[in-house]
Amino acid sequence: MKIDALPARTSLATGQMALSIDYDERATMRAWESFLADDPKCARDPVHPSHVRSLIHDSWHRSATGGINAQGIEAPLSSDRDEIEYLTRANAELLSAARRSFASLGQLLDGTGAMLVLADSDGVLIDAIGDKKTLHDGMDIHLAIGGKWNEDAVGTNGIGTALWTGEPTFVHAAEHFCAGIKSWTCAGAPIRDPLDGKIIGVVDLSGYSPIFRPHNTALVAATARQIEKALAEQQQEQRTRLLEAFISSAPSYRRKDGLVIVDHRGRAIFCNNVPDDETTEMMDGPMESGRGRWLMNLPSSGSDADLIRALPAHLRSCHITPLKLDGDLRGAALVFPSVPAVSSAAVVHREVNKHLQDAVAKIVGESEALQAAIDVACRVARSGSVTSLLVEGETGVGKELFARLVHAGSRRTANDPFIAMNCGAITRDLFGSELFGHVAGAFTGASREGKPGVFELANGGVLSLDEIGELPLEIQPFLLRVLEERVVHRIGDTRGRPVDVRLVASTNRDLKQEIAAGRFRRDLYYRIGAVSITVPPLRERGEDVLLLIEHFNRQIATAAGEDPLEFSREALDALLAYGWPGNVRELKNLIGRLHVLTRGRDVRLRDLPEEITASGSGSEAGSDSSASAQLGGTLVEAERQAMKNALAAEDGNLSRVALRLGISRPTLYRKLDQYGIRRGFI
Repeated sequence: MKIDALPARTSLATGQMALSIDYDERATMRAWESFLADDPKCARDPVHPSHVRSLIHDSWHRSATGGINAQGIEAPLSSDRDEIEYLTRANAELLSAARRSFASLGQLLDGTGAMLVLADSDGVLIDAIGDKKTLHDGMDIHLAIGGKWNEDAVGTNGIGTALWTGEPTFVHAAEHFCAGIKSWTCAGAPIRDPLDGKIIGVVDLSGYSPIFRPHNTALVAATARQIEKALAEQQQEQRTRLLEAFISSAPSYRRKDGLVIVDHRGRAIFCNNVPDDETTEMMDGPMESGRGRWLMNLPSSGSDADLIRALPAHLRSCHITPLKLDGDLRGAALVFPSVPAVSSAAVVHREVNKHLQDAVAKIVGESEALQAAIDVACRVARSGSVTSLLVEGETGVGKELFARLVHAGSRRTANDPFIAMNCGAITRDLFGSELFGHVAGAFTGASREGKPGVFELANGGVLSLDEIGELPLEIQPFLLRVLEERVVHRIGDTRGRPVDVRLVASTNRDLKQEIAAGRFRRDLYYRIGAVSITVPPLRERGEDVLLLIEHFNRQIATAAGEDPLEFSREALDALLAYGWPGNVRELKNLIGRLHVLTRGRDVRLRDLPEEITASGSGSEAGSDSSASAQLGGTLVEAERQAMKNALAAEDGNLSRVALRLGISRPTLYRKLDQYGIRRGFI
């Protein structure tokens, strides 16, 4: 197939795009086959053939090194109704802005063999119109709503490559990377948010290769500009309405006060009379040029407390007012008083004490061992010199509550962050990026804007690292360095970023045994475990079981608007005698289950699960404790026994065992292998 030379240069609204090529189907296919045969994953500086555009060859290289299957026949497709509904809600503004353009073009495309699609910033299709047969055929390659067409998903194509380059782009026939879509041609143009210039979507014209025309790219570029114009009109209308809402809700505002209005995404859409120091902090420049800059995350609710918590530290001197349109939170007003408010140290101290008391109240129990753990955590929270705490305990005992207690007792402002990360839920390859962040392009799949790690996100607050025993050995020296130097280096960056973070590390492993086995560094253990607490398992907390039953019973009943359940004496005795391998989490899940399944409001012995009512449950729990004590009472042995109990209770169903223990299936498999437990031992 030979296509006549395209125009040397086509003028587009976003600039100039060179299109001076001769397309030869056979030559392009031979170049593609040769490219794949040369193992492109190893080529650091690919040289493209003269008859293949550099834009296409570069995209082929990204596709190959990104692991895309060149013999693929379709894009990934999500047909989940809830996910499609979420996509529609998340892109409501874009869909609304595109409605007029799509309605006018849709009628014109019928019978042309072409379809017009709209994709979001991830390349996921959210709307499609055009020729009915082409729309139907598009389903074969998942060119339909829910299909994901960025380069990371399906390689070189008009939508994904336009997203990557940020320019109007066409990809024709054999230029596609995947064999299954080489009979198609497509031209895509990115859609940019008029407020901040970020790409929020792509409009694309697609069909079988005979519909190719050089001006297809100009058509989608013009359509993208129309959509951007409609977005600008929508934003101007919203800006006006938010200003009107502010005027009606803030009669005490004075003209000499500084004012910033942010939209529902937390971006500045109006700025006036903001102090120079605040301007520098927020905008890195004059306020006018800062219009469109992101300032904060607006919470889903419009309560004053949630808005105050959402304010970044450098904006804490302002007063914030929610702005609602049609009953929904659609923005906020940040007012900087001309006379700064004076904060009282005594007031701050009282607020910290109240937060600490509230956090302690969430840990239900009166047993001596639990109260001792709470006492140590409170002292760590109040101390400014202790920067890390190690919390040990079995799965499900509530270790994160102690991390939140430390956060509540050490808060200096209402906005000090609490960031939690479960090390057992992170793949080995992503640990460095999640902990320390990365700069743009640091590795394949890295965010283009770069990404802060959890240490940066927790700056000024508390970082909770759960299951720290799962941390890969090769990452541990870098974590130790950050804790020692209080400076974090993003992956791919030479610049250090100071961080002020209190670390609460928690584990259900015996880290001393992990050190002996060579899986955990001794120096890191002594760094994070200078102060440590052990949260006792529920079976060792005596009548705390009854307190927790009452607590969860009332909590669930109140949330459902029902009366609490009434437990018979026999049922309570059985619950007290049970060994609770899943600890507090298992107890909470049981109470929730009883609220759903119990007929009436009375819980009898027959209403409890079989593993609890079994006549030997009490003796089994006792023997388990005895066995654990004979083996040194280690956490490892307790965890091994808890897993055996859960396997027995769930008849070896690993999905239910993982749910009961509150861990993921991969973590469960790893622990079964670690402890030498055969999955079918029962």
